[in-house]
Amino acid sequence: MIKTWQLIAGSAVAGLALAAAAVATAGPWDSGQRKAERDRAASWIHMGGTDHVAGGLPKAAPSAPGVLAGVAPRPANAVGAAPDPLAGVLAPLLADPALGTVRGASVVDTATGRVLFESGSGEAMTPASTVKIATASAALAALGPEHRIRTTVTPGAGPGQIVLVGGGDPSLTAKKKSPAGSGGSLVALAADTAQALKAAGTSAVTLAYDDSLYTGPAGHPIGRNDNIAPITPLMADEGRPDDSTSGPVTRSEDPAKDTARAFAALLRDRGITVNGDPARGKPPTGAQPMATTLSTPLAGLVERMLTNSDNDIAEALARQTALATGQNPGFEGAEKAVSEKLASLGVDLTGSRFADGSGLNRADKVTTRLLTGLLTAAADPRHPELRPVLTGLPVAGFTGTLRARNAGTSPAAGLLRAKTGTLTGVNSLAGTVVDPSGRLLAFAFLTAGAPDGPAAEKGLDKLAAAVATTS
Repeated sequence: MIKTWQLIAGSAVAGLALAAAAVATAGPWDSGQRKAERDRAASWIHMGGTDHVAGGLPKAAPSAPGVLAGVAPRPANAVGAAPDPLAGVLAPLLADPALGTVRGASVVDTATGRVLFESGSGEAMTPASTVKIATASAALAALGPEHRIRTTVTPGAGPGQIVLVGGGDPSLTAKKKSPAGSGGSLVALAADTAQALKAAGTSAVTLAYDDSLYTGPAGHPIGRNDNIAPITPLMADEGRPDDSTSGPVTRSEDPAKDTARAFAALLRDRGITVNGDPARGKPPTGAQPMATTLSTPLAGLVERMLTNSDNDIAEALARQTALATGQNPGFEGAEKAVSEKLASLGVDLTGSRFADGSGLNRADKVTTRLLTGLLTAAADPRHPELRPVLTGLPVAGFTGTLRARNAGTSPAAGLLRAKTGTLTGVNSLAGTVVDPSGRLLAFAFLTAGAPDGPAAEKGLDKLAAAVATTS
């Protein structure tokens, strides 16, 4: 039985999701989190990044009381403490053969840090997309939720030359109104550039584009795949040829060049002649932008990434973390940077590896202990910068990758928030829920070797529902 108070507590989550549906015209950018909360993200904390907006610290979420001790590993039960009833409920569910041959589990009370249930919680396993929780936490720790990424236009080396410079904004769009929601706008950038050129008496230009910010290969190690575009700091609409905002679709083979061509067309629409086809080039040292467009605040990028399991945003945020920590912004540098920033949060990184930011790489390794540690840190009022990790998680039965899971009559519908993870033979789920006794619990389940992916997902959903309903 779900207690009356729990329905009241859960209604905040369900109402949140329904509100997101009511403003569906704003696109999935607002799915799975409070739009007003996202809009306030730019005024959260004064740390890192550029283009800060003045504002005070956010208040702690009512359902996320402070962690009294750190998030390092600790015994499942303190001396003299009664065993938590979760153990008796979860153990048989975790033994379901549908979950595969290897599985790990961790459930933690975020208020006390007490481990309520664990099994194989220290075994590092391939997490699939639940690694995005780590990517998000590292980026927010490095840059802060209000950080915005710049795309600029600068003068070139000679008269009549301009350079479109990519800064790594994954929200950049060439559309007048992006279905994904707010973000950097090539349309606005073209309008400002045309205005600046006309003010200077220039009516014809040669356009170059600079996509040199990142290092290493643009292709993901898994090869060409509809789930991710080539990784470049200059890309509009994630290289998508249609109005889709998430999910697999054939991507542009050269997103940077296509973005430059789209920008050239926008300049021509505004009365500026663009000679020839855009070519790669760099602005002269010290050149100041004549026009700039900014991404949505990092909080919004994190929320969109988690809600929709957006691989393109994930790889961009991993590289932004590398840039912020002085590492090379490629796969290797991003791995070092993510590890460094997570270590600064005091979580246990034993056995972890962050071979990419998205979870597409099977070389990624995390433990369930790490995932619940990060979720616990995000619920801690001492880490308000991490709050988007929680507000971006999909809501069971309502939003993002959980829209069709634990839905309908499931006792977890509207109460549960979690990040999904799926690769062939790998299934994972990690998130938070308020249980019937009022505790905000963080949970993580990792599995491998499942013969049937959909059956494994159902097994994970049963585990999560049990966490939501056991008191």
